[in-house]
Amino acid sequence: MKKQTIYNLLFSLAAVVLLWAMWLIAALCLRNDYILPSFVDAFKEMGRLFRDAAFWHAFANTLLRTVVSFAVSLVLGVLLAVFARMKRGVRAFLAPIVSILRTVPTMAIILMLLIWTTPRVAPVVVTFLVLMPAAYAAALASFDEVKEQFGEMAETFRIPAARKIFKMYLPLSAPSILAQSGPILSMGLKITVSGEVLASTYQSVGGLMQEAKMFVEMPRLMALTLICIVLGFLLEGLFALLNKIVVRWRT
Repeated sequence: MKKQTIYNLLFSLAAVVLLWAMWLIAALCLRNDYILPSFVDAFKEMGRLFRDAAFWHAFANTLLRTVVSFAVSLVLGVLLAVFARMKRGVRAFLAPIVSILRTVPTMAIILMLLIWTTPRVAPVVVTFLVLMPAAYAAALASFDEVKEQFGEMAETFRIPAARKIFKMYLPLSAPSILAQSGPILSMGLKITVSGEVLASTYQSVGGLMQEAKMFVEMPRLMALTLICIVLGFLLEGLFALLNKIVVRWRT
């Protein structure tokens, strides 16, 4: 397992180095900061942002919106998945609703929400509407897997529904749900920032990106983008660590 982990880390590091080299080569060939800033300029701008209190305020607001949207989506998605697993009618009822939420254009939702709500609220709502179907699908797939493994045994011993939920489905599905929660949260960060950009949300990372775009500050825009990418990796890594802890605890 240790050799496999080191092997995966080396290939992941190679992919990062390749992307970094492509950036350096493209910036060297273009030699135009208004199209693609150099790595050095973007890195310097990142340092300026880290020394700016206004950036940390905006960063905290964006992270809070992302976490709130994700938490509500995860709780509601798991709750609906429980009902869908226990009752076939609920599953059939939710199927078209989930399909609509998956296919409706995100930008269209944001534009409508800007009419109904405020630029501060719109990114939260649109992130929830995108993440909830993903959390529901992940939880339902995990519950179905548990059903295939232990469903006949539960029916043979006539285990009550409440005991099935809290002693079988939720504990056995927790590692799988946690493993998929990291990518879902990372996607939520992307949706939140996109919503903030389109809504021009004040004191947010998306708002800072919109401001950098208006004033053609490409190094600043690239620095903000890199910060979001690193944050996404950290969030996914956090849930991967939680997943390992849960698996060890169960073992």
